[in-house]
Order: sequence, then structure tokens, then C-alpha cells
Amino acid sequence: MKKNVQTAGRNALNEFAPQFAHFNDDVLFGENWNNQDIDVKTRCIITVTALIASGMINTSLVHHFENAKAHGVTQKEIAAVITHIAFYAGWPKGWAAFNLAKDVWSIDEGDLSYEDEAMRAHAKKMIFPIGEPNDKFAQYFTGKSFLAPVSTSQVGIFNVTFEPSCRNNWHIHHAKSGGGQILICIAGRGYYQEEGKEAVEMKPGDCVNIPAEVKHWHGAAPDEWFSHLAIEVPGEKTSSEWCETVTDEIYEKLK
Repeated sequence: MKKNVQTAGRNALNEFAPQFAHFNDDVLFGENWNNQDIDVKTRCIITVTALIASGMINTSLVHHFENAKAHGVTQKEIAAVITHIAFYAGWPKGWAAFNLAKDVWSIDEGDLSYEDEAMRAHAKKMIFPIGEPNDKFAQYFTGKSFLAPVSTSQVGIFNVTFEPSCRNNWHIHHAKSGGGQILICIAGRGYYQEEGKEAVEMKPGDCVNIPAEVKHWHGAAPDEWFSHLAIEVPGEKTSSEWCETVTDEIYEKLK
């Protein structure tokens, strides 16, 4: 777990009230927040609950909202938490807290279809949509993937999105001449690997050219969403052959 480090007390009060600054930075946000008897996400929820209940609907609450979001509290979860608090601490406090929470979670109307907070954040990084679940090819993927056609005439271009740890099977793009595929990462982080070679990390802007007849796979990093444009290179008598899955043993070497 990443250790919480706080310097706000010393930055603001070290000369005027060094003892208070010490308690704030080293005890409250040092020893207490780094105590692992309660996970950080739960501690964040407890803290915003205490602040709302006591009427601290101010910049301190905004800070702790931002901290809660950073530690995995989703929009749906914070909405449920504030609603629950309002019944016990007062409806006006709930309204006031929601006015601040809306700015921190700031959901665009188009993002509401994505329940996962990380998925919404990933979608905002792209100009292309995530698209629909890639059900037609699901049997060739480990994990969930999504597909959004960008061009289906002249040259096929598709935005393919992988949830964390998702990857496709080993596969080969066959062609009598020409053919193959081009991958351009547009968001997140992932990998491309050819059989017999080391995996290549892909970040936004990275491009991989895949000749025909090369066995390979591509997919997301273990802890990040990943999207790439898949561009079908025109060729004669093209086809795709799906092979075996990428084993955990191979994939876990990338972590």
C-alpha cells in the first residue's frame, strides 16, 4: 500500500504552531491514515461521513472527496453514502455535500453508461468511443473487450478497448500478398508480443506494424485499461487464424 504523506500542517503552521503541525502531519495523516487495520477506501468514507455529519461542508470536505475518489470510491458509492448520511445527519447537509461531490466526480451525461469509475476515466481520454462489448469475438479474449468501428469501408479501422488484464489469444493474419495489421495506442497502457520475442509496451501514440503470417497477441496491462486502433492492411486472400490463449505464466512475466 502506498504510504500517505502529509505536509499541509508544516506548510501552513510550522512557524506559528509547530506542535499542531506535527500532530496534523505525523500523527493524524501519518500514523492514523497509514494504520492498515482499516483499508484506505473505508477510511475515506468514514472521514467524509464525519465531516458531513458535523457540518464541515467546505474545502476540507472537497479535499477528502478528492482523496476518496483517488482511492476508488465511485460516483454511485458516494451518492449512496451521502444519501444515507442525509437521513441521519440532516437533509440540508446532504444537499450541500452533493453540490461539492458533483464537481469532484463531475460525470458527463454520456459517461453514465459506464458503471466502472476507471472505465469512465479511460473513456474521457479518447476522442473515439469505447463502443459495445466485443461479444462476437469474446471466445478469443481472456477478459472483457469492447469494439467501436471507426471505418468499415476502404480500410477497416476499429477502436478496440481492453479492461485491465484482458488480452486476446495468439493469432495470425494470413494473406497471399499484402495484409497484416497496424496497431496505434490511443489511451491507457498495454502490450504487443510476437512469438519468440519480448513483449513491447504500448502507450498513447505508440504504433506497431504487424506483417502477415506473424503469430502474436496484444492486450491491456494488469492495472490499466487499454485502447488501440486496429487498422486492417489491405491484401489478397486475407484471413485471421485464432490460436491458443496467452497463458497466465506468459502474461504474468509482464507485471
